Amino acid sequence: MGKFIRLKKGFTINLAGKAAAKIGDSGPADSVAIKPTDFQGIYIPKVVVKEGDTVKAGSPLFHDKKLERIQFTSPVSGEVVRITRGEKRALLEVVILADKQVEYLPFKKHTVSEIANLSVEGIKSQMLDSGVWANLVQRPFGILADPSVTPKAIHISAFDTAPLAPDYSFLFKGQDHFFQTGVDVLKKLTPGAVHINIHNASDLSTVFSQAKGAEVNKFSGPHPAGCVGVQIHHIDPINKGDIVWTINPFGVIQIGKLFLQGIYDASKLVAITGSEVKNPQYVKTYTGASMKSLTANNVAAENVRYISGNPLTGTHVGKDGYLGFYDHQVTVLPEGNDYEFIGWITPGANKLSVQRAWGLFSFLTPNKEFTLNTNTHGEPRAMVQTGVWEQLVPMDILPGHLIKSILAEDIDEMEALGIYEVIEEDLALCEFADVSKHNVQGILREGLELIRLS
Repeated sequence: MGKFIRLKKGFTINLAGKAAAKIGDSGPADSVAIKPTDFQGIYIPKVVVKEGDTVKAGSPLFHDKKLERIQFTSPVSGEVVRITRGEKRALLEVVILADKQVEYLPFKKHTVSEIANLSVEGIKSQMLDSGVWANLVQRPFGILADPSVTPKAIHISAFDTAPLAPDYSFLFKGQDHFFQTGVDVLKKLTPGAVHINIHNASDLSTVFSQAKGAEVNKFSGPHPAGCVGVQIHHIDPINKGDIVWTINPFGVIQIGKLFLQGIYDASKLVAITGSEVKNPQYVKTYTGASMKSLTANNVAAENVRYISGNPLTGTHVGKDGYLGFYDHQVTVLPEGNDYEFIGWITPGANKLSVQRAWGLFSFLTPNKEFTLNTNTHGEPRAMVQTGVWEQLVPMDILPGHLIKSILAEDIDEMEALGIYEVIEEDLALCEFADVSKHNVQGILREGLELIRLS
């Protein structure tokens, strides 16, 4: 029997440009890229292809020198046209010019009954060789899951409450069989439960709510109710020494397709969102698709920011960038490089405010959609304790004190204040509402890495 958890703390940012529930006509992905920077915890990626090589979907591109068993594979078939490196020859991306018709590297197929009898090591080997293992994220620290450890539980967040987030019921419609198979596979990787955390709504997708062999928990409340870290905190908190794995529904479906069809299928629906998008909608594409193919002829202005992911935690990749490995959303927002005279203090009905101060009247119209740009309206300054952060994080932690302990590099204090329970997305709202303009997510990552590598 799953739990029902009602969250009151948080804040839902209602922006203009949410994707309509339709699939638009988008051109095929002309090129795709896999970027080591998408994967936290990777040590030194070692490339196993060179420019000019021909690959199939599922062919290895690189692996981690420290965790050599984890392969990062090509989402499509085609030619490796560029291997981009940065400072000290650090690998930034491997770009593949995609074929019009995808060819798949074959992996072993299994029936449902065969999957039930597979060994844990056999399951891990197929997942590691194919590239689907990269979908598993390990808590604490939010890093790639270590195949040599056994998690106490696996959590799947089956809804998203971030700004302009895609509708998972639409995103994964008709994938029931593959999702169920993926859950069956994941059950063999943990002695604990596989938790599927769904939204308490009347339009629940049967893909998640009817899954068998898992514990289905219901959540309600504003963002960040959809963040898996918040969900874990209320179901089975992470203590020092605990290991928990998380995976998004797309990764579960990929696992199901791998074992039933014997292919690494990186095709996905992506929500094209934002106030600067002419027709916010979904498009069919592949993991790592280029922004040019995703947004072609669908952006209304020039001075915009292309974000892979949502406005709170997404990555600014630019018009020539590529979709992140874990992302199912592209957001196009106005750049905030124009200035408004005393704009930071002028109240108005078109300004959004968490504290009912800057946007004095926004709280009177809770369903209104706002058009926001990327302007932070200030630079970092002395940290001011307003008490707002504690109202935005529905967890039994003190985010303000936690960030201060990280800045002081006090590991004992970080542990006491709950750093093992959070990663960037869990405190992203604090950064949005911070009057001191600090990079809260960046500071949190510094603290996580300090502990992980110490």
